Amino acid sequence: MAIEQELKKTNPLHKEFQSLLDEDFKDRKLKENEIIKATVTEITKNYIVVDCKAKMEGMIPVDEFKNDDELSKLKVGSTIDVYLERIESFKGEIVISRDKARRLGAWNRVVKAFENQEEITGEVRTRIKGGYIFYAFDGSLPCFLPSSQLDTRPLKKVDHLLNTKIKVLPVRLDKARGNCSVSRRAVLEKSKNAETAEALKEIKEGDIVEARVHACVDWGIFLTYKSLTLLLHVSDLSHGRVKKPSDLVSIGDTMKVKITKIDPKTNRVSASVKALTEDPYSNIEKKYKIGVIYEGTVTKLMDYGAFVRIQEGIEGLVHSSELDWKNRNIKPSKVLSVSQKIKFKVVNIDKDSKRISLSYKAILDNPWDKVKEKIGKEVKIKINNVTDKAIFGELVDLGLTGMLHYKEISYEENIEDLKKFKKNDLLNVKIIEIKDEKIRFAKRALDKDPLEWFSDNKKKVGD
Repeated sequence: MAIEQELKKTNPLHKEFQSLLDEDFKDRKLKENEIIKATVTEITKNYIVVDCKAKMEGMIPVDEFKNDDELSKLKVGSTIDVYLERIESFKGEIVISRDKARRLGAWNRVVKAFENQEEITGEVRTRIKGGYIFYAFDGSLPCFLPSSQLDTRPLKKVDHLLNTKIKVLPVRLDKARGNCSVSRRAVLEKSKNAETAEALKEIKEGDIVEARVHACVDWGIFLTYKSLTLLLHVSDLSHGRVKKPSDLVSIGDTMKVKITKIDPKTNRVSASVKALTEDPYSNIEKKYKIGVIYEGTVTKLMDYGAFVRIQEGIEGLVHSSELDWKNRNIKPSKVLSVSQKIKFKVVNIDKDSKRISLSYKAILDNPWDKVKEKIGKEVKIKINNVTDKAIFGELVDLGLTGMLHYKEISYEENIEDLKKFKKNDLLNVKIIEIKDEKIRFAKRALDKDPLEWFSDNKKKVGD
């Protein structure tokens, strides 16, 4: 063996071949861990033999060419990309990989797409916890697609998106780990924003359009006009009060609206129905006068009062204190009912805040006008309550309540006199004062004042 090696060194043909080989490889600049071009020289049952312009040919397992029927398209002379791991292994062989070349190439394309915010194409094939695996570039690179980024709205079914070519946008890269997160939602929103921007050029504030109702919530309605979404707030539905938008429209209905605001920054468009008609409050003072009686319909009962529709788009409030002369805190439901037609008097009109105050008791007989005629006269009351210092009783004929203080029961002004009376007793008293709709009674005023014994000028001091 030593003799054979020695002969090779001294053989001039061997030296010449070695010189030509070294000269040829001098111009071949191969670097490890890079993608290089290789030419297919032979296709066997288990391996693809390629020429990488190295000292020897490389061999790649057939399994690395089974993606996308690449093997069926391969032939001798085809040029492919391969990943150069080692120029020469410990066995003296070149180590190359088609799979790694495909993945590295795909990763470089994803990085470029991420930096330039470009869309990439691939398929969603696998469902995992929290999302899906998206295979970019014909399955070369697996990426994570979160469930929230699959569409602009939650989807109940996603079967139509599986194993189908879709476009996504790289939204997050972890170069250290080689991970990438993508979003189909970003592509849809980008496309929608572009369509919206074009559609916004065709409309302007003040335009009247016909749009279709596609969603209805408690605080408003969402309308579709071409590729635009219009927001119709509940306050813009009518000049009057609207309890629920769903009471007026249904999904699928079409309605005319006026464009009231366009926000170019957010692409939000606001619409209004009431802007199509004249504001009934604009000349309210000409239609309704303070102190005049009108007729309306009760639309809503609250703890603090009742709302009455005066005309379409105009409602007034009858406060609970304006419902009854006898009880200032009476519940509206005990006096009025919804849909009841009533007469009322206008008390106040606030045009700026669009509020009208009404009075229902103003059209009723005022018992206070009658009770004033009875000041100083004897009346009959029914005791409602006996407290520590007074008796509260209701006038039998008028229903108004007044107070009888214990000092007004007798001239003795004895607080123990209160124990002589109980609830529902009838009592004769005299009305001695009415002030701020408060009545004071006196029982002793019906008796002769003992001090009158001194009123004749016959008694003198010292007698």
